[in-house]
Order: sequence, then C-alpha cells, then structure tokens
Amino acid sequence: MLKENRPDFSNIKSFEEFNKYYWYREELSQICKSLGLEYRCTKKELNYIIEQYFKGNRIEKSTRKVNKKHAEVISLNTPLLECGFSFNQKFRDYFSAVTGVSPFKFNADMATAWRKVKRDNDINFTIQDMIKIYYGESDYAKYDNSACQWNQFLKDFCADESSNNYSNKLKVAAILWKEVRDSKNEKIYSQQLLNEYKYKVEEFEYKTS
Repeated sequence: MLKENRPDFSNIKSFEEFNKYYWYREELSQICKSLGLEYRCTKKELNYIIEQYFKGNRIEKSTRKVNKKHAEVISLNTPLLECGFSFNQKFRDYFSAVTGVSPFKFNADMATAWRKVKRDNDINFTIQDMIKIYYGESDYAKYDNSACQWNQFLKDFCADESSNNYSNKLKVAAILWKEVRDSKNEKIYSQQLLNEYKYKVEEFEYKTS
C-alpha cells in the first residue's frame, strides 16, 4: 500500500486540505513567519491564523507599541491594553482584592485570553472581562490542551500488551506515530498499526527461538 506523504505547505490549496495532516507547533510557527503573519502564539492560535490566511484574511505580525502612559487608576472597566497589564505581583494583588482569593493565581485560560487581546489589539477587553475568564463565565479564549496527541499516542501504545514484544518501545512508537501523523487518519494509536507497519518495526521485535 502506497504511503501518502504530507505535501509541502506551498502545494496545499485549502485549509480543509491543510487540516488533514498533523503539524507540530514549530512547523506552524515557521509557516506563519515565512508568510509575514503573527507567529508567536499557541498551536491553536497558529491554526486559526493559517485558516484565516486561506480565507484571504492576513493576521500580520503585531508591531503595536506599548503605551507607556498607563492608566493611573485601575478599575473593572479599564481596558487591559491601557493599564500596562501583566501577570505580575501588582495585578495579582489587584485580582486577589477583587475576587477575595489569596494567594491569587492566573490560570491558563487567562494567559490564552491575554495573548488573544495582544494579537487582535483588542482595546475593548477590560479587567472585568478577564475576571469572567477566571470564573469560567466567558468563552473569549480557552487554553488548548489538545496539542498532546503524541503523548497520548505513546501512552496508549505502552499500555498495549503487544508493545512488550519490542526492545525499544519509544522507537517503535515514534515510527508508528510518523506514519499516523503524515496520514489523513485519526491521530490515535490502534493495534492495527503494528500489523500495517510490521515491516518497519520488526527489527525491534524480541526474537523467539
């Protein structure tokens, strides 16, 4: 059976075609950088930027200069981009006072929201909006924890008793993962892969006399 290789990005004509293949975050970042698009963000955001690119919308690299004259008084209605917002002790103390949570810790959704605010230059996003993110009352931005497909693939492979037949589990899993990653198939482990690509991993099998 002929293996279907992943084409170069330059030969891909639509986001639908692009989305059939697995791309590492570093690859997406390099693609966006080469196109002059924003490339310093999460894998989910990079996918969104590339999707927009195929639709004819360019989300270009941010060159916004930070306003040094930040708002002196911070209130719930203060836009994040106007108050010098940062995940520092000053704002940790402020959020602690507002929420009554001490010590206050910014969560992953808040970090994702802040990246989106900066990326989109969203001057309307306020402290109050960030607090809604903290309480899970807003879908403005969500942390993407789906970028761990390889880790799950490896975990599932090692949980399969068949993996005990191989001397180098990590190497075998990596070989199978490469086949799955570059195919249009779902990016998950199944025992069928060991049969399908037996010729590629048999050198790692324990030999039985």
